[in-house]
Amino acid sequence: MATEEIRGASDAASLAALISRAAGDAGGRKKNLPPVDGWNPPFCGDIDMEIRSDGTWFYMGTPIGRAPLVRLFSTVLRKDADQKTYLVTPVEKVGIRVVDAPFIAVEMSVTEREGKRVLTFRTNVGDVVEAGREHPIRFIIRGENDELKPYLHVRGRLEALVTRAVMYDLVELGETAVIAGREMFCVRSGGTIFPVMPLAELDALTR
Repeated sequence: MATEEIRGASDAASLAALISRAAGDAGGRKKNLPPVDGWNPPFCGDIDMEIRSDGTWFYMGTPIGRAPLVRLFSTVLRKDADQKTYLVTPVEKVGIRVVDAPFIAVEMSVTEREGKRVLTFRTNVGDVVEAGREHPIRFIIRGENDELKPYLHVRGRLEALVTRAVMYDLVELGETAVIAGREMFCVRSGGTIFPVMPLAELDALTR
């Protein structure tokens, strides 16, 4: 039976060393992402690691201040069908907590390709993701204040929450389109339309 929590020898430093060997890391420089989806190691329990809603990583209640270490951990993140998030290497899989999304989209650039707008996002851990068919944006409205929250697909089942500042820029690019006979407020990237909300609901929110 797997232990519920791994402590002692399996601290952040030893886990980082294990991940570094698995990922083939070289001096903190990011190479191709490890093939975590193809690994099927045994589950070794949960560790006291958490990604907060602002993207800050904590280990045993203390923020992980070293950006290269956070980037290294981020390369072996995987969210499985059970909707739990794990750090995965070829030899072990450990569970961590994620308050909202594991990544934060902190920057957006707007370019044009073959007459089509392309939105490219940078995450807090250095991923560069072009929104489109393979990397959709979804929007939800949550909370008592009807807060609009966009999420960008990064890889696997992992998403990045778009920061509020970037979200405002994103919404500025909105347009209307008829989808399934309904007028929708949308954004477009790479020829793909991403519905934000029905136009009638947008009008109600802005009154």
